Amino acid sequence: MKIRANSIDIEVEDSGPGAAGQARPVVLLIMGLGMQLVAWPPALVQGLVDAGYRVIRHDNRDVGLSHHFDALGKPHLLWQGLKYKLGLMPRAPYSVADMAADSLGVMDALGIEKAHVLGVSMGGMIAQRMALAAPGRVLSLSSVMSTSGAKGLAQARPEVIRVLLSRPKGRDPQTVLNHYVRLFKAIGSPGFPTPEHELRERILLGVQRGYYPVGTLRQMLAIMADQTRAAQLRRITLPTLVLHGKADPLLPFVHGEDTARRISGARLVGIEGMGHDLPPGVVAHLLAALLPHLKAAETSRMTLSPT
Repeated sequence: MKIRANSIDIEVEDSGPGAAGQARPVVLLIMGLGMQLVAWPPALVQGLVDAGYRVIRHDNRDVGLSHHFDALGKPHLLWQGLKYKLGLMPRAPYSVADMAADSLGVMDALGIEKAHVLGVSMGGMIAQRMALAAPGRVLSLSSVMSTSGAKGLAQARPEVIRVLLSRPKGRDPQTVLNHYVRLFKAIGSPGFPTPEHELRERILLGVQRGYYPVGTLRQMLAIMADQTRAAQLRRITLPTLVLHGKADPLLPFVHGEDTARRISGARLVGIEGMGHDLPPGVVAHLLAALLPHLKAAETSRMTLSPT
């Protein structure tokens, strides 16, 4: 369904509030760079629903069925990337904080006061920004295969960067599909390989639903320009889970370690064999860490609430 949030249209999927009088605690899921809400594994969503949660997913701005910022044009990524490497501030059309405001706007539009917030990759950065901007509305923070954005951390493997920065040789669905299959094989989990036919089906769903590569470029610039977040993470005091793959070729494990180190009391969970994706085996590990984290945050909040 389409809702109006932060003055733009956002596409949302809502598992529902539950039976009358039995409101479920909310988990807000925020997807990563260029990825749509359909990229969330059904097993993860169902696992949360089965555990008693209302699950909200949405397309971030500039992807899928949410608002596309066509008027902002196609960014010159190479030039802005060079500025970033030289320590200069890239010129971004909008910020990660703006995307965090979109997510808060989704909560506003749905009448949700507080939610557990879980983000993967860029979604983890957005979730961190939400925790900084509106800590009173975040029950707990879960930052998955993401980063603090601190300078000097280990970079992606060169072969991964080459695939990430390359573009499909055409716009027909088969060519685009083959390109993204190569990308996801490059960043995938060596310990939890996804059968190719499943990978192709999942990617094709997104390609057919809302392929919009220029929006991904604008999101990349927002990430490059978000250069103050690392120093601000010490302000977060919310219950925080940092989950990261020990075989992540895009954001090496040190990114998770650094994020957890900067957030007071954060719990770091490393998964052997996990790369930069969410195959079924990883989802099982994620739920095993996530569900106790959510319950502990709720118990702590009830203990601290005045009677």
